[in-house]
Amino acid sequence: MLVFKTKKELTEHVSALPKTNRLALVPTMGALHKGHVSLVEQAIAENETVVVSIFVNPTQFNNKEDLEKYPQTLQADLDLLSATSENIIIFAPSAEEVYDKNVKAKTYDFEGLDQVMEGAFREDHFNGVGTIVEALLLLVKPDRAYFGEKDFQQLQIIRKLVEQQQIPVEIIGCPIVREPSGLAMSSRNERLSPELRQKASFIYSTLLAAKEKFGTKSAGYVVDWVKKEFDQHEDLELEYIEITDVNTLRPITIKNENLKYRAFIAVYAGGVRLIDNIAL
Repeated sequence: MLVFKTKKELTEHVSALPKTNRLALVPTMGALHKGHVSLVEQAIAENETVVVSIFVNPTQFNNKEDLEKYPQTLQADLDLLSATSENIIIFAPSAEEVYDKNVKAKTYDFEGLDQVMEGAFREDHFNGVGTIVEALLLLVKPDRAYFGEKDFQQLQIIRKLVEQQQIPVEIIGCPIVREPSGLAMSSRNERLSPELRQKASFIYSTLLAAKEKFGTKSAGYVVDWVKKEFDQHEDLELEYIEITDVNTLRPITIKNENLKYRAFIAVYAGGVRLIDNIAL
């Protein structure tokens, strides 16, 4: 397994690969878990060469405390990836290396995709995401890039970014990987106490119930029902629940049988912010 810390080392190696090799990129912020491994495994199955980036991107954190608390476990991440495959290329740069000592996000127009849900609660978050993803795509020049559907809004924004910037890459969305309780796997889960981690499974069970109700009830009814469920749960604080069109990410009022919908949720559990979503 090769580990590169500089852009120069990485590009020199990648540019020397056979042109017939299909090249994949799996961007991560480290603190890897089985969800990340599933992305890497799919990338390995579908491509000859896989680059995994491990970089805690400072420009996508609107909360400095959240950035400081984000786990950085590079050696454990390398051990996990090594156990997955010895043929992975790792890119683990510093912020100064990535941003050429100017750690600042670009500004994008994502046509409203970034103004709802996560964007409404995390100012400039998606400008930071767009900045680092664009930089990695232009650096690695992969044929495919893999992202988890747990961050479905991010996935749609990255698709818009690639379209706008005309970057020749196929963006692959991969299914959410869950703990046995149903809780969506996340690096943030490690900050939960065992008791809270189990209680947080209520998020997914509520989404499953909401999906069933959406078959016969209006979007407004389902949203109100979810809010009432969380009002009765003393350990979990609901930040938002939205039912949106999957393409525009705008909340809906009337269902159209020709469109696809998804429910999105953000919840605080003991001060730890958790997100999830489900196709309806």
